[in-house]
Amino acid sequence: MSGPGGAAAAVAAAEQEERERERERGALWAEVRALLPGAEEALSLALSGEVEECVPPLLRRARALLYGAGGPPRGPAAAALRRLGDVLRDYSWEKLNAGPWRDVGKAWRQVYAFGCLFGALARAAGGGPLAPALRLCDLGLLMGAAVLDNVLARLVRVLQAHLPRGPPRPAPAAQKVRVDPPPAPAIQPEDALPHLHCPSLEHFRDNYLIPQKPVVLEGIIDHWPCMKKWSVDYFCQVAGCRTVPVELGSRYTDEEWSQKLMTVSDFINQYIVNENSVGYLAQHQLFDQVFGRKYIRLYSPQDSENLYPHESHLLHNTSQVDVEDPDLIKFPNFRNAASQSCILMPGQVLFIPVKYWHYVRSLDISFSVSFWWS
Repeated sequence: MSGPGGAAAAVAAAEQEERERERERGALWAEVRALLPGAEEALSLALSGEVEECVPPLLRRARALLYGAGGPPRGPAAAALRRLGDVLRDYSWEKLNAGPWRDVGKAWRQVYAFGCLFGALARAAGGGPLAPALRLCDLGLLMGAAVLDNVLARLVRVLQAHLPRGPPRPAPAAQKVRVDPPPAPAIQPEDALPHLHCPSLEHFRDNYLIPQKPVVLEGIIDHWPCMKKWSVDYFCQVAGCRTVPVELGSRYTDEEWSQKLMTVSDFINQYIVNENSVGYLAQHQLFDQVFGRKYIRLYSPQDSENLYPHESHLLHNTSQVDVEDPDLIKFPNFRNAASQSCILMPGQVLFIPVKYWHYVRSLDISFSVSFWWS
C-alpha cells in the first residue's frame, strides 16, 4: 500500500497530466480558430442556390454557437453544435442521394459541407479523440462543395498534425481477403509494347501522341521523390487515418462489386484489389508505375467490335470479355482482336492513347499514378 506521500504524488501527476492535456487542447483550438473569420458576421453562410427555408436558420444557429462563448464551445454549447452538425448532414444527405449525382444542386452539397464543418469543430473543441473530426472533414471534402475558401481542406491539415503517429492497427485475420494473383503471363516479342528512354517532347509528340500509338516511357519519373519514399508503410504513416472512397471487387461489372468509404489503413489491412476488366477512356492517359508491377494489355479502338462492348450506355466503354480466359463460343470474334502487352515496372510510364482499350492486373502490391488530358 502506498502512504500519504505516494497518494499526493499520484494526485500531483494526474493534475499535471490534465494541465498538459488542457494546454494541448488550447494550442489545437488556437490553430483551428485561426482558420475562421474573427467575427461571427464575417463567416459567410451564402449558398450557391435555393434550399428549403428551414436550413438557413439552422446554419445561423450553428454559427452563433461557434462564436457565442468567445472561446472554444464547451459543454452544452459543444453538444448543441455537434447535434446541429448531425442534423444538417442528415437532412442534406437525403438530397444528395435522391437521384443522379449530376442533378444534385451545389447548394445542398454546401449545406452538407457546413454540417461536416460544424460537427468537426464541435469535436475539436470538446477535447475528445480527433479521428471522428478528421473523418467528418474527409466526408465533407468527398461529398460536399467547397465553403469558406475550402476551409475543410485547411482544417484537415491542422487536425492531422495533432493526431498521434503510429503503425496501423492490423485487421483480424478473418477479415483479410488478400489473394496471391496468378503469375505474370509470358509476352511474345511480336506483342510487346515498344519502350522509349527519355524522349524529347517533340519526338514523343510527333511519333506517339499525334499518331496515337502507345509506348512505355522510361527514365522520365526517376526524379520524383515518391519513387524513393512511397510504400505501403509510408501510406499508413502519412494518410492511414484519412477516409477515402474504395472500389471493392475485381471487376466493376460483377454483381458483388461495390464502393465503400473507409480509412486508408483499413483498406490496406483488409483488401488488395486487382482491376481485371477491359475498358477505355475518352482522354489520353499517362499511367505511372511507382512501386510494384502491373500486367497491362492494350487493344486498338479499331478492334472495338471484337471486344464486345456492353450494350448499356453506362457500360458502353467496357468489354464483356475476360481477356485472360475468354469464352470464344460466346465471343468468337475476340480471337481476331490484336493486342499489345507489357509488364510495367517501377519507374516506367505507359502512354495510353484516347479510346484505347486497356486491361490491368496487379502482379504485386503496387501503386500507380494516372494523368488524363484531352
